[in-house]
Amino acid sequence: MAQRSRGRCLAHLDSGGLDEVIGALRPGSAVDLRGTLVEDALLERILAATGRRPGRARFDRAVFSGPALFNGVVFLADATFDRSVFHHLASFLGTRFDGNASFREARFARELSLHQVAVGGHAAFDRMTVGSDALFSSAAFDRTASFESADLQGFTTFDDARFGRDAAFRGCRFGRAASFRRTGFAGRAGFEAARFAAAAYLAPAAARRHLALTDAQVGARLVLSAEGCPVDLRRLSVAGPLTVRLRNAQAALDGASLRGPAALTGQGSSRVTSLSGVDAASLHLSGVDLSTCRLADVRRPEGLRLTGCTFARTPHGVRFAWRWPPLRWWSPRQALADEHVWRGWAQAGDGPPPTPHGLAVLYSRLRTAVDDQSTAADFHFAALEMRRITSGPARRWLLGLAWALGGYGLRMGRALVWSAVVTALVAAGLLASSASHAAHRAPVPAVRPSR
Repeated sequence: MAQRSRGRCLAHLDSGGLDEVIGALRPGSAVDLRGTLVEDALLERILAATGRRPGRARFDRAVFSGPALFNGVVFLADATFDRSVFHHLASFLGTRFDGNASFREARFARELSLHQVAVGGHAAFDRMTVGSDALFSSAAFDRTASFESADLQGFTTFDDARFGRDAAFRGCRFGRAASFRRTGFAGRAGFEAARFAAAAYLAPAAARRHLALTDAQVGARLVLSAEGCPVDLRRLSVAGPLTVRLRNAQAALDGASLRGPAALTGQGSSRVTSLSGVDAASLHLSGVDLSTCRLADVRRPEGLRLTGCTFARTPHGVRFAWRWPPLRWWSPRQALADEHVWRGWAQAGDGPPPTPHGLAVLYSRLRTAVDDQSTAADFHFAALEMRRITSGPARRWLLGLAWALGGYGLRMGRALVWSAVVTALVAAGLLASSASHAAHRAPVPAVRPSR
């Protein structure tokens, strides 16, 4: 065991004592350098003595005064570096941890490289500090990996990394750009309250269980993608452009603050469940299902653009009411989830129920935001319907008549039906009048010539 010899630190042993301790090491031997000042030469001798295959390794509170090179080392058991200090480069290129790996509260003054590292057990990097670039590209974490409250001050990359289970980045701080391109999250990817001082790229990535950026802050561009899982973007704050790509996924953006242009694109059965309280100067939604998403609480609905989106549908059929018009027939049209809530066809949820006046204003604003003429006509129809409901008695009767005769000028089929009815009634009246006139006409006697 490489540890203290007779109460003295390995770094302070004479050459004979150090040779004796290191000479006893074999592949699989436990290594205990807790609280030890480790120079690069001492570290290399210990790793060489174990054939770069140590067993249980303890480097807690160790201080590495020179470059710490663990490249290609295979830790056959658990390895802990909790509260250790690295004054120079720390490189774990191609290192394999067969057990758990822990770097809690470790401090790296310079670069940290875990490129192509493989961790078979749990990985813990909570509250660690990296003063320069941190490289986790092509890393493989078979079990849970935790980076909670870590402070990564330089450029950080997890490109092509693979997380076999949950990955936690809650409260993590990224001082420069953070890249998760082609990163695979088989479990939950949690970036709650994370702070990105610069751009963050979580695409093309694959989060298949849950992706959460709740209360996260991004100082520049944010690009993310998810497939087949919920995406929690509640209270997300993005200073630069935002790009979200969903595939058979659903997203919630309650209370999000988007100061740059934002675009959310969906494929397959993707949908947005909530935009309540979203503050965005420009938000483009494309190819997503908005049938259950309320839009009344969007702070700047005039900044919305809706392309190829799916909305709720009104029921169809004949209904009777005790107000004008007493007989109403419903033709299917696209409607907002807010109208369904107001009419009692859907649950109100957490927000206050909408009012007809608010719905009229909302429909009018969104009429120009949609790209489909049929949807725009349905929204215009709904706006007029809401205005009819909120109008006084006289105007309500006039609008009700306009609705009944021609659907506010937007349902030409009704006008044709009424025209056909009026034409039939006029024709019937003319025929009846002609028949009555013929019946009351006096008979004319026939004049025969005399013989």
